[in-house]
Amino acid sequence: MMRFRKGDGERSGLFTRRALLLGGAQAVLLSALVGRLYQLQVVETQRFSTLAEENRINLRLLPPSRGLIFDRTGQPLAVNRNNFRVMVTSDRGRGAEVLVDRLDQIFNLGEAEKGRLVRELRRSRNAQPVVVRENLGWEEVARVEFNAPDLPGVFIDLGQTRDYPEGELMSHIVGYTGRVADEDLAGRDDPVLQLATMRFGKKGVERSLEDELRGRAGAVQVEVNAVGRVVRELDHTEGQPGSNALLTIDLELQRFVAERIKEHQSGSVVVMDVVTGDIIAMVSTPGFDPNAFARGITAAEWRDLLDSPERPLNNKAIGGVYPPGSTYKMVTALAALESKAIDPWTRLPCAGFLELGNIKFHCWLKGGHGSTNVSEAIAASCDCFFYEAARRAGIDKISDVAGRLGFGRISDLGLPGESAGIQPSRAWKQEKLGKSWQHGDTFNLGIGQGYMNATPLQLAIMTARIANGGYEVQPNLLLASATPREELAPPRPREKPSAPSMHLNPQNLAIVREGMFAVVNSSLGTANNLRIDAKGKLLEPQFRFAGKTGTAQVKRITERERDMGITQAMLPWHLRHHALFVCFGPYDKPRYACAVIIEHGMAGGATAGPIGRDVLVETIKRDPSRTTERFRKMASR
Repeated sequence: MMRFRKGDGERSGLFTRRALLLGGAQAVLLSALVGRLYQLQVVETQRFSTLAEENRINLRLLPPSRGLIFDRTGQPLAVNRNNFRVMVTSDRGRGAEVLVDRLDQIFNLGEAEKGRLVRELRRSRNAQPVVVRENLGWEEVARVEFNAPDLPGVFIDLGQTRDYPEGELMSHIVGYTGRVADEDLAGRDDPVLQLATMRFGKKGVERSLEDELRGRAGAVQVEVNAVGRVVRELDHTEGQPGSNALLTIDLELQRFVAERIKEHQSGSVVVMDVVTGDIIAMVSTPGFDPNAFARGITAAEWRDLLDSPERPLNNKAIGGVYPPGSTYKMVTALAALESKAIDPWTRLPCAGFLELGNIKFHCWLKGGHGSTNVSEAIAASCDCFFYEAARRAGIDKISDVAGRLGFGRISDLGLPGESAGIQPSRAWKQEKLGKSWQHGDTFNLGIGQGYMNATPLQLAIMTARIANGGYEVQPNLLLASATPREELAPPRPREKPSAPSMHLNPQNLAIVREGMFAVVNSSLGTANNLRIDAKGKLLEPQFRFAGKTGTAQVKRITERERDMGITQAMLPWHLRHHALFVCFGPYDKPRYACAVIIEHGMAGGATAGPIGRDVLVETIKRDPSRTTERFRKMASR
């Protein structure tokens, strides 16, 4: 018979209590698990069903087709063409380095491109594709397809790239597009700009009309697997293409101007409608090939552009600043007439120099011009007359008239990179240099030298406002704009400026115009070799024009150097004077103004003048304001 010991009972009770505690804990855990399962599967079923659906289906944006750019007659300046490109997706960047290394073996990417790809793949959301290389040839496409088994997530895509049919000819006006940079996103919340395939306007019209040309994004709804790869497309919504733009530029005239100026190393020509403000032609030479940026410019090509002394990336028409030289004398003349410091019959002497204290201010003609009135002084470009006229008018009146004629301020043209130039005044010199204005400063300003500088566009604006009778016409580069679903309506020709008056005396403006006419058409004129008369090929009065020569000093030739017989042609190219010419026509009924600057061209009448004459006559022949509308249904292109 087995005996029951006291110790056994205690152990049994302890075991029982522990079993009960363990069972209770298990029951609590099981209850919590059941409760949690109930919450997930019953209470929150809708929430997690939605999350699962969102994880399975992705909504991706589609870049819209960029709007096209045309000249005033409908000839294409910027279009879109098909572009084969290789794209890659990665599961939130996992394995990105290995994949990029394999791509490097095919495309020889280089370290910079490899680093970019790895960064973009790691930043990519929802397995959003990243661009590896664009503008692929058939051989490159074949290499990718051949190596496809070793390139998970890599595929060939057909997209669009920008193409500029006129290349260098329109480079400064149209500009180009490039990858979206951080600074491009400032003030813009359009999510389509986050796409790797998106391009953004960097210069010219592409930049100034970026928001209109870009259009609205489309969207595609796709089903993806667990690693974010596309399984199938569920829905597709097309975006809205960007608006097309019709520019005021006449492409054929632009070609004529470029051909006429090409013999010179560097320069600019601007042709403007004095009634509407339309910019008919704007050439800056040398230019650059915008297609190089569209395909992806190399580091060597970029360095060559930056290092070139002719600054091909700079649009000299709006960003190049030069002393206006004698072309500024119309401003001085108007200021003196408006202030009644002189009248049309006032005659001032010129002995070849004018003294201010112990300083001599020389006239360009050694020996002087004798006694001249304002019209004669404009025709002969007498420096001494305008020294004295500037002194009588005073700096305040000269600055006021110059501002009304467009100097010292950015115009309404809208192109990026435009310079305001410098229209000096008492306040400007005190603020910039901490010095008071001196009489010698007024003398220099009177002939367009000293602190004064201006752009070719500003010279064209000044000439247009003098030619049209004193209306504050603003330059304009956009003739019309419409979405591809709309028709570009032909612009209505205008015969009278709709701009406000500058409140300058019409008689004073007429006197200045007479002086400009004499520059070309009288024996006194500094450009009388340009007149169109019986010896010329054109006899029709509608081709008569008025103008003004200018020579802007780059290096001052001292009196001693002049006595030694040193001339401009003896100096290195970069030290020679700039050659300028402004003109308008037809003289009897002004419609077009032209400004020409040839960098280091030495003499305005000899170098810039013939170009200005030929361009203006060609413009009058073509008369772009009457251009027939060949662009009625460009939206269908």
